[in-house]
Amino acid sequence: MTLADRVSALTPSSTLAITAKAKEMKAKGIDVIGLGAGEPDFNTPEHILKAATESMHAGQTKYTPSGGLPALKEAIIRKFKQDQGLDYTSSEIIVTSGAKHALYTLFQVLLNEGDEVIIPIPYWVSYPEQVKLAGGVPVFIEGKEEQHFKITPEQLKEAITERTKAVIINSPSNPTGMLYSEEELRAIGEVCIEKGVLIVSDEIYEKLIYGGAKHVSIAQLSSELKDQTIIINGVSKSHSMTGWRIGYAAGNQQIIKAMTDLASHSTSNPTTTAQFASIAAYEGTQVPVEEMRQAFEERLNIIYDQLVAIPGFSCVKPQGAFYLFPNVKKAAECTGYANVDDFAKALLEEAKVAVIPGSGFGAPDNIRLSYATSLQLLEKAIQRIHSFVEQKMAK
Repeated sequence: MTLADRVSALTPSSTLAITAKAKEMKAKGIDVIGLGAGEPDFNTPEHILKAATESMHAGQTKYTPSGGLPALKEAIIRKFKQDQGLDYTSSEIIVTSGAKHALYTLFQVLLNEGDEVIIPIPYWVSYPEQVKLAGGVPVFIEGKEEQHFKITPEQLKEAITERTKAVIINSPSNPTGMLYSEEELRAIGEVCIEKGVLIVSDEIYEKLIYGGAKHVSIAQLSSELKDQTIIINGVSKSHSMTGWRIGYAAGNQQIIKAMTDLASHSTSNPTTTAQFASIAAYEGTQVPVEEMRQAFEERLNIIYDQLVAIPGFSCVKPQGAFYLFPNVKKAAECTGYANVDDFAKALLEEAKVAVIPGSGFGAPDNIRLSYATSLQLLEKAIQRIHSFVEQKMAK
């Protein structure tokens, strides 16, 4: 049977593939340390679990509106007002089955065949694939390491054509953990307003910020930028709810309505129980969120110095998320590997440490390591990598 062209061109998720391989090795009794998964290693906070259970026992197990429970939309609206000073109405919010689904639905309603979406490199693996699935064309701009992996207004302006529909800004970033400053966002925003380009602002890691840095949403910088921005967010990373699959989009009412109409024919509605849990996530105590953030920051500060001490490794220290994205090209060369992908494969098979090759993020000289695991395992993993590199270099 011949499959549709739209799926035959897809590139499988490298993050899920590596994680699956590591789990397969573990199932065989092999002592693998997985640094691939992009999810917090904490359980969902207790008050959220309780709210979910109570909602089920109260009979809240039926369909909801396709765009999400009104009460959850209101909780999201209050969250935007409190955190960014942004005012949205219910008709400007759609709740989706995860932030990934929000992005997918957005591109489906936004793009016609051949429309271009500008995607900074390094990028989250699903951005280009989702654009392609909607008939769009990914246009890549390299955020160079010396620029802390961030694009400049000049690069953006040069990349915009008459077919450009949108640009994606992911801050804090997956995979780099880099954070755009207010000044940088203003400069990018000016270009987007001048050229009439929609801004897709992926802010899923907004609560995981370190070193006294501050998250700024480009939508909060001016009314013009708010009107030209679709914010993508969710509870997955902030409240350790990756499996609950609740995300949302906020922005232009016409776009949100189109997304809601499409959702009505695809998912019907986000999972009801998970929506009630998400109301509790935003309306209840935020202490677990801060405790998790502090734990990630402590791990980062301890393991960063250990990582950059590995021969052939260099790494810009991230300001957010829970990833390190070191350049390991020299380490791969010095240990006899043709490229970083082969080096990462050897780390899994020989050092028993699972990392994600940067090629999946458009950065073939790098690897991504998640520090969303215990400090003990992190230090053990980095020691294994260090020993592996030194042993290979000694041969």
